Formats: sequence, C-alpha cells, structure tokens
Amino acid sequence: MDRDACREDLLRFLTEIQRPGRPIAGIDESESLVEAGLIDSLALMQIVSYLEETYGIDFAESGLEQGDLGSIQNILALIERRTAG
Repeated sequence: MDRDACREDLLRFLTEIQRPGRPIAGIDESESLVEAGLIDSLALMQIVSYLEETYGIDFAESGLEQGDLGSIQNILALIERRTAG
C-alpha cells in the first residue's frame, strides 16, 4: 500500500475515533494529535490495535518509541518502517 492510500485509510480511522467536536480533517500531518485535543489516551490504544490488525505490526515483539503515534506524519513513518521489506 502506498503512502497516499495509507494516509487516506489512517484519516478514515482517526475520524472514527476522534474526540467529538474536534475535526481531524485538514490537520497538518506534523501536528500533535493529543496536544491539538483531537485524540486522547484511549484513542492511542485504539491506534495501536488498528496498526496491529491492519498492517500486522507486532508491538509486543518490537516495542513502540515515544512519539511514534504523536502525529499523522509519525504514524505513516512507523507504518513505512515496520512494513518495509
């Protein structure tokens, strides 16, 4: 899956879990999702589950770096790193 397709799929997912009244559409890819008030800590866990199910990323085996889920840009970079090869 190319980056644009991943981005569209990710945005669709984030729209489903975003906090009410805080639209994710149009957000800058580098903006912090939590600091902008778009998602909360529960949503971060949902993102981990989404990445495991959708892209087969095993965080139990490989761990998670601080900031990997901080922004759309970081999540897309994580997907690229973990699915390359």
